[in-house]
Amino acid sequence: MEQLAVGWRAMVLDRDADADVRDLPGIAVRWADCRFAFWNCVTLTDVDADAALLEQRLCQAADIMRAKKHPGFLWLFEDLLDGEARAGLRSAAEKAGLEHAFPGVGMAGDLLPLPEPSHPDLTFVRVTTDEQLRAYADLNSRAYGFPLEDGRDGLVGSALWKERVHAYLGLRDGVPVTCAGAVEAAGRLFVVLVATAPERERKGYGEAVTRKALHEGARATGLTRATLHATAAGAPVYPRIGFRPNSPMHFYGLKG
Repeated sequence: MEQLAVGWRAMVLDRDADADVRDLPGIAVRWADCRFAFWNCVTLTDVDADAALLEQRLCQAADIMRAKKHPGFLWLFEDLLDGEARAGLRSAAEKAGLEHAFPGVGMAGDLLPLPEPSHPDLTFVRVTTDEQLRAYADLNSRAYGFPLEDGRDGLVGSALWKERVHAYLGLRDGVPVTCAGAVEAAGRLFVVLVATAPERERKGYGEAVTRKALHEGARATGLTRATLHATAAGAPVYPRIGFRPNSPMHFYGLKG
């Protein structure tokens, strides 16, 4: 949760210097209000929240989301809830007007440095131009089912992504097919926006490009610990690199 709050602050303010970035009691708001839904985020920050507090926070989060122009997600870390709150999460979310979008899992590991990665199909290129950043955005849009313009609205033109994020494309025959980024956040390397073209999945591309981003990020920063938030589809990849799950996650959107 702390990695999300720190890392997303930089990402969202990079997208819009006037973005809604607030730390409220029990809620962190990181909302660029752009078309890229991942830059529109709220997360709950209370530790060991009980059922009554969870219900209150979910209603507050939903109210924040309703006040925005563009949709986004509530990122909820299950391990921050007590047992009663976990058991009642589904009904509390429905009562607040939220619907479950997809599951995920938080992971971390003291796994750096990694050896220089390689893949027989891929050439790795660091993202340093808007053209490369557009390709990175398009891969994420395709992988997550967003319109291409949504991803581009979140990333194209960013100085942070071209300068501070160790963002890499994996090219096959000169065509971008996979991507991953790693950025320093509160003394960790935070892995962000890993994606592979849907028609190129299950070839080890996502693992290879994630290793590349981590390798280069660790070499540049000297950091040894890394964290990430994985979707259910990506979760099996990361233990092979050395990550270990630490909290189930849930992504919620407003009911349509």
